Amino acid sequence: MTIEGAEALAIRALAFLAGEPEELGRFLALTGIGPEMLRSAAADPGFLAAVLEYFMENEPLLLVFAARENVRPTLIAAARYLLDREILD
Repeated sequence: MTIEGAEALAIRALAFLAGEPEELGRFLALTGIGPEMLRSAAADPGFLAAVLEYFMENEPLLLVFAARENVRPTLIAAARYLLDREILD
């Protein structure tokens, strides 16, 4: 997986959250940002890592997303790791 692939997966996860209003509300409350800031936040690798972390902390949500996107849940963890490394570099 590349950084670009990790970012694309995180953006798909964010789009999935957007289709789940209750989950999106919970995520926004945890991150402290408003819906109007989502587009600009999506350009930040740290925010994208937080999106994937949110899925990793909610196994039922993670499994539904992984099944819908036809990806292994471990791929989401790998993408999160890559995005964290992108922040450190």
